[in-house]
Amino acid sequence: MRNLRLNARYAPLAAALILTPVLGLAFLLSGALWILPVFLGVAALALVGVHDLRQSRHAILRNYPIIGHLRYMIESVGPEFRQYFFESDRDEVPFSREIRGLVYQRAKGVEDKRPFGTVESVYASGFNWLTHSIMPKTIRDTDFRVRIGGPDCAQPYDASVYNISAMSFGALSANAILALNRGAKAGGFAHDTGEGGISRYHRAGGGDLIYQVASGYFGCRSPDGRFSPEAFAVQARDPQVKMIEIKLSQGAKPGHGGMLPASKISPEIAEARGIPMGIDCISPAAHSAFSTPREFMGFIAQLRALSGGKPVGFKLCIGHRREFMCLVKAMLATGVTPDFIVVDGKEGGTGAAPLEFVNRVGMPMLEGLHFVHTTLRGAGLRGRIRIGAAGKIVSAYDIARAMALGADWCNSARGYMFAIGCIQAQSCHTNRCPAGIATQDPRRMRALDVPDKSARVARFHKNTLHALGELVGAAGLAHPSEFLPYHFMFRARDNAFQDGNEVFEDLPEGFLLTGSDHPELQVWLDRWSRASAETFVAERMPKNRFAG
Repeated sequence: MRNLRLNARYAPLAAALILTPVLGLAFLLSGALWILPVFLGVAALALVGVHDLRQSRHAILRNYPIIGHLRYMIESVGPEFRQYFFESDRDEVPFSREIRGLVYQRAKGVEDKRPFGTVESVYASGFNWLTHSIMPKTIRDTDFRVRIGGPDCAQPYDASVYNISAMSFGALSANAILALNRGAKAGGFAHDTGEGGISRYHRAGGGDLIYQVASGYFGCRSPDGRFSPEAFAVQARDPQVKMIEIKLSQGAKPGHGGMLPASKISPEIAEARGIPMGIDCISPAAHSAFSTPREFMGFIAQLRALSGGKPVGFKLCIGHRREFMCLVKAMLATGVTPDFIVVDGKEGGTGAAPLEFVNRVGMPMLEGLHFVHTTLRGAGLRGRIRIGAAGKIVSAYDIARAMALGADWCNSARGYMFAIGCIQAQSCHTNRCPAGIATQDPRRMRALDVPDKSARVARFHKNTLHALGELVGAAGLAHPSEFLPYHFMFRARDNAFQDGNEVFEDLPEGFLLTGSDHPELQVWLDRWSRASAETFVAERMPKNRFAG
């Protein structure tokens, strides 16, 4: 079957190469004039196909010589034609294409301006916008950075405000990982390894790494699949590793584990994950190294010590809000705080997840971000802990809005995937990615040219931060950390809009500790009273709906 698919991809080129000499010989022997234009046309297709295989700028053309041009031809006609052929009834499809086009332009370093104004309805419910100043500023240095590392951190890290989010080797091809990491190295920003461990391609790129430790403990596991302190210390003390991220959940499928079938495990994947060949690789839904909030704080302290004092934090998509408050109460009880928390939104991407999880499980990023920021403020801990945000953060506007609602920096998977050529073919789980990104097929991944795509990654980062600087200056500010909720407006319905402070209210510092009689704080205080540092199980549950 695989050979049939391979033949189908190259069939037009093979046919052109075979027919060219046949038609040429037929013309010479017969002298029939009608053969000449056919010969010239087929020969031209053959030359185009050979060029497609040899060029390195377009992975689609290398994987689909000749027929890949149809995609670019349709895209070049115009938005009306593209809409007729490609858009479905989902509102998100045209938005995704518009953003993807923006990323392509910034990654390639071409003009990213557009005519005819906005592509969204400014009167639709949910539309939001940035307020600007009559006295804008010019921001010349747009290498915006944030220092990550709390009072217990011995090796703080000065991170860019826009980094590559978690994507594992195995989910992505070797060339994709190498291109992303080389781009991070060239641009001076960080690359999250994802839960699949640190591969040889992460190391070869030389870029700063955020080592993600998930429930499978890949790269730091014992033979029985449990956490190995000794193996972790070897990984974490590598100078290329700048931070440690414990993954509690990811936005696209929070509360869901995973399995990599034995048939898909290559020697390189086994090497990176520290797993045997020939056995299904299981990622449990929950961690085995801790089961209570206090134990989790102890785990954070343990990883910080084993890493030599590097920043240690965790990533989660908010689910039961009380459970996050349990973690915050454990921070207060133990005196151990993470150096950072990354808030992932349910809108985050993944290569494969059940439809119900993709659409309906987990809190969206903006609401989750505001909840985490407010809870830490209410507990008096916000000054000790940095917050990252992830979940469909692609444009400079996305970064600015997230920082206004409490983020110190942002991560993106989708944006950097677009930068290396992702076309959202939605075949990530099939091993047949046409761009050579989400595949382990060596023939497909070779189409992704690492030098070209790594340059695009660095260029996309630089141009996006330049655009962020323009937004900062337009608002009359000097740094994106100065964005606050009131800099943004949110349309509630067709004829009304609200200030960002009304939609995402900024509650008083320490209110969870001091208490309040204010009615709007009672929901927070009630949830806080049910949270415990000792267990994730509620101390006082609401009444059973079937109780008399």
